[in-house]
Amino acid sequence: MAIIDSSGYAHVRLTVTDIARSKAFYDQIFGWPVAIDHSAEAGQPGVSESQEKFYGGCVYQLPSGSLFGLRPVGDDRFSPDRTGLDHLSFLVNSRDDLVAAATAFDEAGVVHGEIVDLTDAGIAFLSFQDPDDINVELTAPLS
Repeated sequence: MAIIDSSGYAHVRLTVTDIARSKAFYDQIFGWPVAIDHSAEAGQPGVSESQEKFYGGCVYQLPSGSLFGLRPVGDDRFSPDRTGLDHLSFLVNSRDDLVAAATAFDEAGVVHGEIVDLTDAGIAFLSFQDPDDINVELTAPLS
């Protein structure tokens, strides 16, 4: 028996090297409404230590109700080969949505991989990198 009965995650926050650049990227890609935004205060004295100021970051409200945040930190580059985050994946409704996303990425100049069908898992995904080289995927059911 599990110790905790959880229905999913409440939020995810990525650490980023340039909050303005990352915010512009995620605004362009997803266009989610911003729930909290202290990014204009990033770099001001005390903000990077202030939980109340969300460390100078911003938080998006996803359609699912969960939250996605960005927090500015130094200049350390992301690596999926270190302990921590390997990648992050967001759901879309169908494989056709992946095809449409790839076309939109091409038009916007967003570098991305090919759509990969994982038939044994019943999913397909499209991978792209954010400005800090964090691997982000869009995932769709194959059925």
